[in-house]
Amino acid sequence: MTTLIDDFNRRVRYVRISVTDRCDFRCVYCMSEEMTFLPRAQILTLEELSMVARAFVELGVEKVRLTGGEPLVRRGIEQLVDEIGSLGLADFAMTTNGAGLVKHAKALRDGGLKRLNISLDSLDAEKFRQLTRTGDLHKVIDGIRAARDAGFERIKLNAVVLKGRNDDEVVDLVEFARREALDISFIEEMPLGDVSDHSRAETFCSSDEVQELIEARYPLLPTTESTLGPSRYFRMADSDSRIGFISPHSHNFCSTCNRVRVTVEGRLLLCLGNEHSVDLRAVLRRHPGDMDALKTAIIDAMPLKPERHHFTTDGDVQVVRFMNMTGG
Repeated sequence: MTTLIDDFNRRVRYVRISVTDRCDFRCVYCMSEEMTFLPRAQILTLEELSMVARAFVELGVEKVRLTGGEPLVRRGIEQLVDEIGSLGLADFAMTTNGAGLVKHAKALRDGGLKRLNISLDSLDAEKFRQLTRTGDLHKVIDGIRAARDAGFERIKLNAVVLKGRNDDEVVDLVEFARREALDISFIEEMPLGDVSDHSRAETFCSSDEVQELIEARYPLLPTTESTLGPSRYFRMADSDSRIGFISPHSHNFCSTCNRVRVTVEGRLLLCLGNEHSVDLRAVLRRHPGDMDALKTAIIDAMPLKPERHHFTTDGDVQVVRFMNMTGG
């Protein structure tokens, strides 16, 4: 078997691999203010992460995205990028908060990383600090520009929109993307982890509401463009920037889901919104260096991929793990 097909005839072409549960931010929708992180022995080593990526590529996966936590706080991240960058992927990407890009952008690009998604939820320094609890907006903006200078193209911003917190900045974020020649995707908050900072029922802002805010200023033209992820992309007549919407609640994309995730502790998650998983760490450590055993475990996991998730917008937590455990 050289391709991964689930029981609903969806081909898995894309894997998101979390390289750490740690982060230098504490974003209010991602984790609690006080977090307990995994001990080193429970997380995959760089060698194990590289082996997982290679196994998926040999099984026909075309895109790998490195996530966290924040991947740039993982020691040895540049070495891991070098190794995965040599696998001949059609797309090799990373999701980052951007604060470490001034230091790492050039080495990441030289190592074969092709694209970056950078989280940016506010352009107001004080509001940014409130949403991230620890983040410095100026470091992120400097990081965005460092990435562009390093040669990254089609850099995409990710903004999680919370009603009453940053929905008044939607158009400002679009205008920033236009000025900086960036793409931007607006994301509905996902009910992962029990957050104490806000009521998800009260802050939920649908993609349709966000689109309406944008179209009051910039009419949007639908496209069929895809980066193999869940974003639905739109264009503006007078800009090269793309506007994307990731809508796990209002425009469920499960029927075309081509993704799986590997958590930092080696759980192969077949769906972000469910707990169906296989322990790849156990396979890696029971059969060190055995690529066939690893690939067999991945193939055997495909029937566990559910037809869909069942997120609600009433504030209930559907999945107890926080986003930092899973990756974006």
